[in-house]
Amino acid sequence: MQGLKDKIILLTGASQGIGAATARVLGDEGAELIAHYRGQPGDLEGAETALREVSPEHKYFVAGDFEDNAAVEQVWQRAVDWRGSVDVLVLNAAMMDPSGGFDDTEEQWNAAWSSHYQVNVQAPARLMRAAVRHFRTRGGGVIILMSSWVAQRGVSNPKMIAYAASKSAMKAVAQSIARGYARDRIYAYIIAPGIVRTKMSVDFAKLQGGEDEVTKTLAMGEWVSPEEIGELIAFLAQGTVRHLTGATLDVNGATYIR
Repeated sequence: MQGLKDKIILLTGASQGIGAATARVLGDEGAELIAHYRGQPGDLEGAETALREVSPEHKYFVAGDFEDNAAVEQVWQRAVDWRGSVDVLVLNAAMMDPSGGFDDTEEQWNAAWSSHYQVNVQAPARLMRAAVRHFRTRGGGVIILMSSWVAQRGVSNPKMIAYAASKSAMKAVAQSIARGYARDRIYAYIIAPGIVRTKMSVDFAKLQGGEDEVTKTLAMGEWVSPEEIGELIAFLAQGTVRHLTGATLDVNGATYIR
C-alpha cells in the first residue's frame, strides 16, 4: 500500500519504541518522512534501522534535543527546508522519569517538573505552534499527538505525577487547536495508549512489580504492540477522517473505557 504517497511527515522520536515502529509503517505507506531523533549515542542508528527499507530520497534525518528550545525551532525549520513544506506533524518524542512525586525532595521535585514540562510540553507546543502557522498558509494540515491513558485517568504510581500532568497538558493544547482551527482545515488527533511494549513501559513495569503483575491488570492479557499504534497514526495522517478532529483515541485493549 502507498496510502501516504507524497505526504511529507515530520515524526519526532523516531529512533526507538513507538517512534521506530511508526517510522517503518509510514515508510511502507510511501510517506516522505522526516525522522527526528534526540542526538544521543545510538539514536541515529535506531532511526536508520527503522527506515532501512526506505530509499534515501524518501527519508531525511534531523537531530534535536528537546531540552533546548533553539534546537526545537531548528528541527522544524530543517524539516520545512527539506521539501519546502510539511503536511503532517506526528509528536511522539517524550520523556518519562519516575520522579516528581510528593514524597521526593525539593530538588528532585523541581528537576522532574522542569524537565517533564520542557520535553513533554514546551517542546511539542512550540512545534504545534510552528505547524499551525505553516498549515494556515497552505490550506490545512494534520497534527497527531501521542498522549497517554494517564492523561485521562491519572497514574497508579504517585512518582509519575509530573509525567501524567505533562501528558494532560499537551492533550489540552491539541484539543484547543482542533477547536480553534477546524475551519482552516487543520486537524488534530490525540492517541492515548495504554501499556505499549516499549523500553519505557518495561522500565515502568519494574516499578509496579514486574511485567507479569502489569499484564494481569489488562483486559486482553497482553500489551499493545508499537506497530498497532503506527498503523493508527498512518491512518490518521491521511487526513480523510476530518470530523474525528479533536478526538482522543484510546488504545488499551478495553482495560480502560470511558
